Amino acid sequence: AAAPVRLWVKTEPFLLGALPVPPPARLAPHYLRKMAAYVRARAAEGCFPRLSWPRWRHIACGKLQLGRGLAWLYFELFHSLLRRDPPCRLEWAEAEAACASVDELERQRSKAGAPSRAGRARGSPAQPNLSLSPLLFLLFLYVQQVNKVSLRRSLIGEEWPSPRTKSPSLTGKSASENKNWNDQDHRAFMQSHLSDMLELLLEPEQLTASFHSAHGSLVSYEAVCALGFLIEGSVNKSRTVHPLHELALWHACHGQNGYSEISKAFSFPKLERWLRSCLTTNPFGMTACLKSGKKLAWAQQVEGTTRRAKIACNTRVVPEVFPMVIMSQVYKQTLAKSSDTLVGAHVRIHRCNESFIYLLSPLRSVTIEKCRNSTFVLGPVQASVHVHSCDNVRVIVVCHRLSLSSTTGCTFYILTPTQPLILSGNQAVSFAPFHTHYPMLEDHMAQVGLATLPNYWDSPMLVCKESGDASVSRLLPPSDFYTFVIPFEMEGDTTETPGGLPHAYQKVLSQREQKVQIWQKTVKEAGLTKDQRKQFQMLVEKKFYDWLVQTGNRQQLDSLVPPAVGSKQAAG
Repeated sequence: AAAPVRLWVKTEPFLLGALPVPPPARLAPHYLRKMAAYVRARAAEGCFPRLSWPRWRHIACGKLQLGRGLAWLYFELFHSLLRRDPPCRLEWAEAEAACASVDELERQRSKAGAPSRAGRARGSPAQPNLSLSPLLFLLFLYVQQVNKVSLRRSLIGEEWPSPRTKSPSLTGKSASENKNWNDQDHRAFMQSHLSDMLELLLEPEQLTASFHSAHGSLVSYEAVCALGFLIEGSVNKSRTVHPLHELALWHACHGQNGYSEISKAFSFPKLERWLRSCLTTNPFGMTACLKSGKKLAWAQQVEGTTRRAKIACNTRVVPEVFPMVIMSQVYKQTLAKSSDTLVGAHVRIHRCNESFIYLLSPLRSVTIEKCRNSTFVLGPVQASVHVHSCDNVRVIVVCHRLSLSSTTGCTFYILTPTQPLILSGNQAVSFAPFHTHYPMLEDHMAQVGLATLPNYWDSPMLVCKESGDASVSRLLPPSDFYTFVIPFEMEGDTTETPGGLPHAYQKVLSQREQKVQIWQKTVKEAGLTKDQRKQFQMLVEKKFYDWLVQTGNRQQLDSLVPPAVGSKQAAG
């Protein structure tokens, strides 16, 4: 009888690790097989068992013909997947911020690694370790294929909605529309490409001349440990999550997966069959969250609309897995939360219109899709914020990475230690410095390992050349810049924008403040009678009210009045 093991594909390598854009042609499986052979053959040159940045740069730029910026992007993106402690993230941020030039930064990246034996003996501080496991990195690069657009599949219709591709969805979208989130796609990808990925992990003597496996090929224990980057599981229906290698070594599974106590390795065909037979739906993924997750009554149901606001989160939360919150169709309202449910969560916000959404907790990742005319104020995001197919939205956030695709007229007020990624299909993007605060902000930043420096808010990277030239984005003119006040009371020590503002923006704010003071002085010295002051106040209030209506700010103020949202809801 088969051992009662359930395996599933992890969410994070796809959700956070797969860049939401078709991969370069030179990252195709054929080239990754050549790279696998190359790194193993050059173990003495710093390629194996740890791959340093200079060696990857040489492979990426010299062999795979990738640009240096893209090479670093993949290298750094892989690192952001690893659960490094916040102090390690802050240590690297400090080292990078201290670099005064591009050349100095490149030297810092090249030397970053474990200290030498002599350095350890002297007690010198460790450099942030930027080397990585080449086996895990090869799998990470292979996962980029999940967003490859297949011409054949497009022609026969599988890239488009069909009864066969539908999955349970809060949003009614087809499974193929967001492959980074959809665990059904992740499972199908693993089933389709498992053989290729296992071959990447084989030792050279187990491969044929064309880099493929033979019937007698053996898979090492180290290779199965590496595959644990993508797969984990449990025994029976236990709530305990186990790494893949622990389950594979379980004695009850040896008959199915071909593990030999003598060779300390697995039979390739048996291991592949065992993995395929045990792969099931991720119990912590989007499908489970939508099907059986806890429904949250965070949003109002607006009368007179057919839209039903839906918010769901995982019911099964375990320490090894980040929680998930999915929010859809919040319409014409303000929603404010600072909640344990959000801490460390992957958040997906979908089809929210004409709303103001405040999620003031430290988050793992945020995806904002198909939203319009809305403002999103987010707590610090440890990994990434991805904004897709949105019109006229404002996003205000401190995050490790921001990426955009198919957006129009959106403005991003950001503090980020990596270059914002402009993918395909964007128009009229504006970037501005992060310009707000709430009392717990700096505490939350420390929890996720984000510092105020370095800050690349004004240095976007155009990842897709087909997305046009640099004119798709601009820096917000200081004359259009205003601070943003978060209108909720909370406990905490932060009283100003972390890191301050760039001089040009601060200067404009100071000039406006000066005009207000001059105006107040003029009114005070005008010598108005009591009736004149009353009449003047009424006139000013009317002008202000007209302005509120014209700008849409009236709706925002109205939606702050209880029972919609009060200052206490933010603590809910």
